[in-house]
Amino acid sequence: MQLLFDNYVAVLLATIIGSILVLSALLASRLLAPFSESRQKRTTYECGMVPIGRVRTQVHIRYYLFAILFLIFDVEAVFLFPWAVTFVDIGPVAFYEMVLFILILGSGLVYAWKKGVLQWK
Repeated sequence: MQLLFDNYVAVLLATIIGSILVLSALLASRLLAPFSESRQKRTTYECGMVPIGRVRTQVHIRYYLFAILFLIFDVEAVFLFPWAVTFVDIGPVAFYEMVLFILILGSGLVYAWKKGVLQWK
């Protein structure tokens, strides 16, 4: 039991030290960095030319859906490679769990396909 808590102490110390380092870096940059607020500094920079039109543009939701689908199947690949390497050692239960995992992701892909998310317009 003591060995288990020793591992958590190391994680706790790393979290505390990491938080202190991040907060001190943010505080130091706020205190030491030059800061000036002017209208010219707030304008959008476009290759040295004066920006014309609106600064903000709307991005269609389709781009976000493509990104989410990419991440889902990228995570699947991350789980699939270590599983394939240790496939012989882990036994038949792990095989059926991975089949279930792939079926769930496959059903999500079929759902997205039927909804027309994958069609580029």
